[in-house]
Amino acid sequence: MRRVLIAALVVLVVAAASLWGVAAWLDREARTPYRGPSAARFVVIQPGSGVVTIGRRLVDAGVVRDVRVFRWAVWRRSATRRLQAGEYQFDRPVSAVDVVEKLARGEVHLWPITFPEGLTITGMAEVYAQAGFGTAADFTAAAGDAALVEDLDAEAIDLEGYLFPDTYALPRGAPAGQLVRLMVARFREAFPRALRETAAGQGLTVRQVVTLASLVEKETARADERRLVAAVYRNRLRRHMLLQCDPTIIYALERAGTYDGNLHRRDLSLDSPYNTYRYPGLPPGPIAAPGRPALEAAVHPAGVDYLYFVSRNDGSHVFASTLREHNANVRKYQVRYFRERR
Repeated sequence: MRRVLIAALVVLVVAAASLWGVAAWLDREARTPYRGPSAARFVVIQPGSGVVTIGRRLVDAGVVRDVRVFRWAVWRRSATRRLQAGEYQFDRPVSAVDVVEKLARGEVHLWPITFPEGLTITGMAEVYAQAGFGTAADFTAAAGDAALVEDLDAEAIDLEGYLFPDTYALPRGAPAGQLVRLMVARFREAFPRALRETAAGQGLTVRQVVTLASLVEKETARADERRLVAAVYRNRLRRHMLLQCDPTIIYALERAGTYDGNLHRRDLSLDSPYNTYRYPGLPPGPIAAPGRPALEAAVHPAGVDYLYFVSRNDGSHVFASTLREHNANVRKYQVRYFRERR
């Protein structure tokens, strides 16, 4: 009997030693960075995936050595219920423990998407679709949520002009509504209360400022011209002159689906409230998304008496205070310029 007990004890000791050895090996492996493929790898963890399924995905991607090591790391970190779904990037050798902690924190990979200044909702929707985040229709629908700016502009029927042009970082598959809310939040930062109060002191509503800023954004990309262009339009408004802004007609044609890439003389008589050659004052609303410099220019125009400007055909403009000066500039920079290039 004594021999049997001794034998059993020996077996238990050996088994315990063996288990300890396995545990020590697993622990060591779980903490050792696995040098898989050198190129960056992306692993998508689907919602509801179990530990084994996640482990197999990671092994297939070359992120961890094997499923057993990954399961051990999950157990050691008590992370079974904390692993989060999403797309993860692994661009360097990491240990299984590091992988588990990354998944538990939900450090999903964020993809950048950039919207240049001067885009319309339609243009932004195309950028959104081309970046692979979703469909243009998804973005357009989300951009119709005017309630997001109701406190700023009760007249808004969509978010035209209020989706701030900038670079954003989102996980792949993020809903369009999430991006739109970020863009509106960024707009509020770019057009803070202090600037809004200054505009209000000038008798301008938020909608009027954003609309004027959108005209400035579409007319010039030069930092040294924004306040000059804003001054021209502010001066013309003050004198009850037609703004005669080409981009407003282009916007109307685009909305009607009839813009062919060129502005024709016949378009100047287009019956649209956005036709500032025909209807006085600002157009009904923004025609594009202005950046912060354009917003600031609309509120703080240059102190000049200019009423006209015309393109030099090199990205810059020449400004004039009288119609006579303007006509001379048109002859020099438009009529003569194009005549010499025939």
